[in-house]
Amino acid sequence: MKKIYLILFVLLFQFSFSKPITETEKLAATCKVWGFLKYYHPNVTDGSKNWDEQLFQVLPKVEEAQTAEAYSLVIENWIASLGEVKVNASKSTVKKEYFDKNFDLSWFSKNDLFSKSLSKKLKFIEENRSQGNQYYVDYAFGGGSAPLQFKNEVKYADFKWSDKNMRLLTLFRYWNYIEYFFPYKYQMDENWGKVLITMLPSFYAPESDKVFALAMREISVKLNDTHASTHMPQLFEYFGDKFIPADVEIIDEKAIIVSLKNDSLAKINDLKVGDVITKVEGKTIAALLKENRKYVEGSNEPSVLKNAYWTIFNGKSPSVEIEFVRDGKTALKSINRYKYQDLKIQFPGSEKWKILEGNIGYVNYDEVEEKDVPELIKALNNTSAIIFDNRMRPQDVLYAISDWLNPEPKEFARFLDPDISYPGRYVWRDGVEKCGKTNPDYYKGKVIVLINEKSVSHAELNAMSLQTAPKVKVIGSQTGGADGANYRFSIIKGFSSSFTCYGVFYPNKKETQRIGIVPDIEVKPTILGIQQGKDEVLDRAILFAKNGK
Repeated sequence: MKKIYLILFVLLFQFSFSKPITETEKLAATCKVWGFLKYYHPNVTDGSKNWDEQLFQVLPKVEEAQTAEAYSLVIENWIASLGEVKVNASKSTVKKEYFDKNFDLSWFSKNDLFSKSLSKKLKFIEENRSQGNQYYVDYAFGGGSAPLQFKNEVKYADFKWSDKNMRLLTLFRYWNYIEYFFPYKYQMDENWGKVLITMLPSFYAPESDKVFALAMREISVKLNDTHASTHMPQLFEYFGDKFIPADVEIIDEKAIIVSLKNDSLAKINDLKVGDVITKVEGKTIAALLKENRKYVEGSNEPSVLKNAYWTIFNGKSPSVEIEFVRDGKTALKSINRYKYQDLKIQFPGSEKWKILEGNIGYVNYDEVEEKDVPELIKALNNTSAIIFDNRMRPQDVLYAISDWLNPEPKEFARFLDPDISYPGRYVWRDGVEKCGKTNPDYYKGKVIVLINEKSVSHAELNAMSLQTAPKVKVIGSQTGGADGANYRFSIIKGFSSSFTCYGVFYPNKKETQRIGIVPDIEVKPTILGIQQGKDEVLDRAILFAKNGK
């Protein structure tokens, strides 16, 4: 009886290992292997192989493989052709504080397509990986650019979307960039491996150029990172390159005009601040959001709503019909759309700082430069409170302002960097970032920080530094949730992308990505407040400055 069970087990195993496999399964596995070898195999990381060409050569063999057994043999032969991997006896003795929420090479042994022999080969390469310079990636501070750099990638002057190999190369490059060098992969809504499976058909056999291009946009949006989006010339072709002459905020699934890009154009189109747009070309704002949100980047919902305007209002036609509400009355009308350069956007100047009624200082962080700080301190040092408006991108004044606000140095951030010697793993940067200095003449009044969804990246780090002040209160709403340097890079000709390339946390390792800076007092603009010309967040800050509540 035992013999019979054993025979049945063997037959079942052979059947399961020899059963037909899909193109998606094979290509997903090949993408992972190709990327792993690119950053781990010593005979690849040294730049001695044309790694794109290696992919093009193995893809037909992968396509021919009809069983898991045949597929494993193709990959094993490919790995063998790369040359011997020697046992690395010189293991690093440097102790590192690892952060491993992103790190997972368990697919070596969990993939149904891999034989035990192939899994062992991959594991051996991991254990004896290259630990020197990487030919295809670098990570170093200095030079004024993001520390992460993808380098030595072949640039294809005649890239054609109709070339299947080129489409797959584009996907494989991008997927592995994120797999090994995106610090917040673990916080994504969807598992990155599953994203590969679901998106592959749009790259392997897209119905059109549009499907392929929009797939590149969609896959980057899946990072749930306000910094992350892919751009291509076709984007304006598909969504339109003409804009309405007004800025909107989306509140309660309606688009409220909050400012005018050009007063003259707004007058021609009879657009006013406070107009509530409820439909565009007969579709509700809610329907347009649902239809297009997969193409809109954002770490959180407020960020998505902030960035969705172009998918709602842009178009190719010179005009668009809107339904809007003004003074309680609903009406339809057609308004003009303009090429960006024809908008002639007006950027009214504003004061860098001022003193409000009640001896309350106000600082417009968007305008203040480091050279202005001594004069700012002189002007506002004797106020009872200072409101730092951090709702736009501040200049690089973080440390100069913190020196003034703090009586002593304060820890305010910890950073997370990729370990290039062990791709996919992250290490805590040495030490905790501090701001402030020993200063008995520090500012003694209340410190109030204004934030909202426009507070992104450097603005969030800036808010973290301001939170170290002795008497601080943060007022407003959830920030953009993308803290860390924004790395912009080319994937392949015509497709550029970006994402947050290192991690930023509070000193206690509390996350800021996606969460953003959490206000002590939450205040959001309302439709009525905008129509009445109020800045409700600033008004609440002034109230707190006066009564401490």
